[in-house]
Amino acid sequence: MVKLLSPVDSMFVRMETSRAPLHIGCGAIFELPEGAGPEFVLDLHRAFSALDWVPFPYNSVVDHGPANALSRWREVEPDPSYHVRLSALPSPGTDAQLGQLIERLHSHPLDLTKPLWEAHVIEGLEGNRFAFYFKAHHGATDGLGAMRTIKQWLSTDPSGAVGPGGEESPDATALEKADASAIRLARRIVGNALSTLGATGEMAGKVVEMATGANSAVLGALKTPRTPFNKKVTRNRRIAYCELGLDRMKSIATATGTSVNDVLLTALAGSVRRYLTELDALPRRTLTASVPVGIDRDEETINAAAGFVCPLGTDIEDPVERLRRINRVTSRGKKELVALSPGALQQFTLAGLLPIAFSQKVVTAPPLFNFVVSNLVLSREPLYLAGARLLSIVPVSFLSDGYGLNVTLIGYGDKVTIGFVGCRDTLPHLQRLAIYTDDALDELESAVQQSA
Repeated sequence: MVKLLSPVDSMFVRMETSRAPLHIGCGAIFELPEGAGPEFVLDLHRAFSALDWVPFPYNSVVDHGPANALSRWREVEPDPSYHVRLSALPSPGTDAQLGQLIERLHSHPLDLTKPLWEAHVIEGLEGNRFAFYFKAHHGATDGLGAMRTIKQWLSTDPSGAVGPGGEESPDATALEKADASAIRLARRIVGNALSTLGATGEMAGKVVEMATGANSAVLGALKTPRTPFNKKVTRNRRIAYCELGLDRMKSIATATGTSVNDVLLTALAGSVRRYLTELDALPRRTLTASVPVGIDRDEETINAAAGFVCPLGTDIEDPVERLRRINRVTSRGKKELVALSPGALQQFTLAGLLPIAFSQKVVTAPPLFNFVVSNLVLSREPLYLAGARLLSIVPVSFLSDGYGLNVTLIGYGDKVTIGFVGCRDTLPHLQRLAIYTDDALDELESAVQQSA
């Protein structure tokens, strides 16, 4: 059966430009297991290179067809020597040197004529550690799908995992080899088109409702100010991260009747407020963030997320008041998304991508949000790769013209890691955002305690 790209997947592939490649990734640091031999990392590289773990669509390339109009997945044999790389830091390599390497790797676009992923095993890290960097195009996976793939390689048993492919591998036959007949394919396209028309009508009515009343995400988007984050980008990336204690954020959320996500957004708001103030570039109107929300999906669905725009209250000095404002908008936004049908959710996602697509291919339009904040969960339990304990994992997302900052959060164990990716040539001192986020959480925690 022909496997077509969904409209969302196809849009991500077609929006690609040389200055704004649309792949996402993550860097992970592992501790070598006790008694590991000198060839442990090399053996791990060999295990990945066997490609026993490769699921759909990492075994396929995008074929746009003779008229460049109908995108489908075409199964191929991935070249392990191209897709799985072995790198080494000058031993003993520091975390700063590892970060510089990942920045360079993330700045290079993927070859769109090949399966849309790369894996880099990195040895030489000081402190008896090694690293792993994985990237894949957003047309081939979203953040939740990437977490699902990575978890296939890991185990909660420090002695039971043998690396990728050692446990039951995901089904790699999701893309059937037999071509569909022209009649069956035509019926499928017509059926999808009719479904899309119905969903579009539903979404149009819902958007009108979303644009009325208090705490409207739609109205917040229309009032988004332009900031230094909203410029054309170059291909060069800079990465920063910080780690926050999950228990602290749960305590704040419980004390204020909000959520951990609201607390994280409030800390980020305090960070960007301070960062832009120092640049003498803080707008009078509040900044806004696009907040994707993962939705239910089947095994073959790749991108399955919708989102809303949340005012961050950067015009509010009191962090507790800022938190409550964010909570009011997120509470309404999530309820409105849950009320949409699956078809309308896809249309809503496509509509949310239009500002990015327009700025990528035409001109930088007025921003409908200032940056993206995505939230993922890996595991509350410690995880191991062939017996090597996962110490930390840092998410690295994509940038596009007009949106030169992206923030992704991953929950692992008792902490949340916040990964910042910014345009190297337009955002100075990106690491300050990470430092200021930690400080902003301290400020919020103190304010909540004083108001109790």
